[in-house]
Amino acid sequence: MDVRLTSEQRQLRDAAAKLADELGPGSVLDLADDKRGARLEDAVAATGFRDLRSDGASGVEVALVAEEFGRGLVDVALLGPVLADDLHGRPDGDTSRWTIAVEGNAIDARGSGRVLKLEGGRLLAGSVGDSLPSADLTRGTAAAVGPWEPRGDISGAHRDRWQALALTVTCADLVGTARGAQRLAVEYAKMRAQYGNSIGSYQAVAHLLAESEALIEGSISVLWHAAWAVDELDPTEALRAARIAKIYAARATRTVCETAIQVHGGIGNTWECLAHVYLRRALVSTELFPVRLEEAGLGLS
Repeated sequence: MDVRLTSEQRQLRDAAAKLADELGPGSVLDLADDKRGARLEDAVAATGFRDLRSDGASGVEVALVAEEFGRGLVDVALLGPVLADDLHGRPDGDTSRWTIAVEGNAIDARGSGRVLKLEGGRLLAGSVGDSLPSADLTRGTAAAVGPWEPRGDISGAHRDRWQALALTVTCADLVGTARGAQRLAVEYAKMRAQYGNSIGSYQAVAHLLAESEALIEGSISVLWHAAWAVDELDPTEALRAARIAKIYAARATRTVCETAIQVHGGIGNTWECLAHVYLRRALVSTELFPVRLEEAGLGLS
């Protein structure tokens, strides 16, 4: 496994990061800014990020984009359309946006009209129904409704590789979310002064942030192995790598996001602080394709 990014992959990552920085929400109030949301939607549509798999992108390249979107709390659909694209590509003449159904609900459903679901080895297509409440303020959930039309069969190897991609992309979103929450906490610790010094200068705060940074670095390592494995390893091994990465990243990201709220002190518990938006996104990504230790071949420890 070569951990170095190619020049094209670095450009892809930088493009996603620039989009997230320029058009992602900079405050909780920005989440309700329809004009910003429309500009963001147009920018993402123009990039073709949702069709990466159809365009031959690797798991690493999809993960690069997903991580930057998580870091910037990008609040337009990516995960659902990317996974739908991997399942059935772009049907000729079909201009609908597709997403996927997880446990009966269409995930990441903003702007999507059609939904795919897997039942064993069968691929079925339905419609996106009414919006549903969600803890995540940055991505929409909706009902997935029939009638369900058959769209062909999926081989066991294709299903395993797709599941590995699904876990890896949610893992990338978690790692990005952790990075965003950590950046928010570090910036606040530098700015907030107490007793004449920034709170980041005190060991009680500095150690918390250092522990979060170590968790993020560990998450990055398991994520990139899983992203590489999506296309390079046997589907069974790729799925196992993705499960291990998801378990580690989910636990680490929750700790990082909760630490960010703690570092903010009292303001961290207010609606106006973005820290809770990161935590909400992390909790929802954790529950998308949840993994138990036993499924990853690991015992309790």
